[in-house]
Amino acid sequence: MPSEALYYLAVVQTKLATLGQWMLQRWRRSLQVRIVALTMVITFAVIAVVGYILITQIGAGLLAAKQRAAIEKSTSGVRYMQNQLQLVGSSSAQSVSDALSSGTSYLSQGASSAGIFEVITLVRGDKGTTPRVYSPSLHLDVLPADLQTTVQGGKQAWSIATVPYAGEKQSVLVVGSTIPSVLGDFEIYFVYPLENENQIISFVQQTVLLAGLALMLLIAGVGLLISRLVVLPVREVAQTAGELAEGNLDRRMIVKGEDDLAKLASSFNDMAASLSSQIVRLENLSQVQQRFTSDVSHELRTPLTTVRMAAELLYDYRADFPEVASRSAELLYTELDRFEALLKDLLEISRYDAGGLSLDAEHDDMASLVRRVFDAHRTLAREQGCEMHLEVPDEPIVVVMNSSRIARVLRNLIANALEHGAGDPVEVTVATNETAVAVTVRDHGVGIDETAAEHLFDRFWRADPSRVRKLGGTGLGMAISVEDIRLHDGWLQVWGRPSGGANFRITLPLASSNGVIMESPLSLVPPGESGGAFGGHPTVRRSYLRRQGEGTT
Repeated sequence: MPSEALYYLAVVQTKLATLGQWMLQRWRRSLQVRIVALTMVITFAVIAVVGYILITQIGAGLLAAKQRAAIEKSTSGVRYMQNQLQLVGSSSAQSVSDALSSGTSYLSQGASSAGIFEVITLVRGDKGTTPRVYSPSLHLDVLPADLQTTVQGGKQAWSIATVPYAGEKQSVLVVGSTIPSVLGDFEIYFVYPLENENQIISFVQQTVLLAGLALMLLIAGVGLLISRLVVLPVREVAQTAGELAEGNLDRRMIVKGEDDLAKLASSFNDMAASLSSQIVRLENLSQVQQRFTSDVSHELRTPLTTVRMAAELLYDYRADFPEVASRSAELLYTELDRFEALLKDLLEISRYDAGGLSLDAEHDDMASLVRRVFDAHRTLAREQGCEMHLEVPDEPIVVVMNSSRIARVLRNLIANALEHGAGDPVEVTVATNETAVAVTVRDHGVGIDETAAEHLFDRFWRADPSRVRKLGGTGLGMAISVEDIRLHDGWLQVWGRPSGGANFRITLPLASSNGVIMESPLSLVPPGESGGAFGGHPTVRRSYLRRQGEGTT
């Protein structure tokens, strides 16, 4: 049984947690829920304050009226008892006792504007003795002790107390006075039950409670209706904006009436129309630019071939030329290689822009590919006076990829590290996890700042325009690299710090992960580093890096 009880307790806790999460989610996401909830809270507070004041005032008024009537009746009752005692005089103690008893009984049978009441008369003897009580039905314990003390001092007093009355605890109003006589002062107390007043107050409380609940429900309904009238156009704006963001540029809001919401819809439609026209114009310009780049690249290939043939001929006979002409032939031949590479990259970029490229991927070993590209740059590294270090697992790392494109990306990153590494070591690291493989290329050169990290993968961008490329290049290598990686559903990201070098990271999904990358196996921020600038695709989430201690993605 205890285990079953714990099970059901856990189920209840789970249900409550789920309900709490749902309510919190509704509160965060629904403006209408917040408006209605706040309206009900404010209404509840107002009803509570007004109800408290109303009940308090009614209760105080009832008790004040009861008190006035009770004191008035008690005063007339005291006069009656005084008259009875004066008629008896001081003939005998028994006569006085009989007069007190009959007078008490007579007064107890009456009624007044103060309601039904009962009378109790006390005759006190010597100090320390029990007073003699005259009353048809009451006992001494119905009289509050502090009230008796006040009345014994010769003053008229009253008190509200909860005492045993009619076989149960009840609230009563007790008015006490002294009756002077030739035989001494007697005490007389008038006991007025407050049952009717309590019933009236209870009825008022119930009425206020029910009226308050009804008012809250009514106001909640009105608030729901009004908020719906306001929120629906806002939701329509959000939905229309979402459709516009998804590319449905013809989507517009329906304008109804001439109020503020109608003006909002009309202004939104005007804005959407303006944005749509600008987007269409920019798309047309982009298409023109893409066609221009592609056409120019194609058209230049034929004259470039002719120029290359002529340049090769001049280069072959450069020994027969004067020194200046010979040097010019060599420069022409060298720059034609760079010009050809630029045309090739322009054609590649135009294909990406046109969306006409297919991946043509196959299963291949990433570790083997990295080794081949790394070995191909050893000669260049020696020329640059730079050491290169490779850390790669021995076992194959199977990735669905276009090997030539990934090799091109690796060549760009390693060549970039050698060019900007300032002769310091370049480190290439490969690692895997359950879903991805990562390759980092780390240099310790000039580094990059926030601006460079933001624009590093832009076309033809240079951090220092006056700086001459040592290893050639077209200015499109990084732009093509990020497109190659995006084509593989991968990540290409960079970290850098001025004078602290840079760290480029490629992350590709493993063949066994169905194209899903959960987390990169290698940290983007190198060990021992912190802060710095971030860039690439996808955008690096700084909040995630802070949570992970400058972590992996």
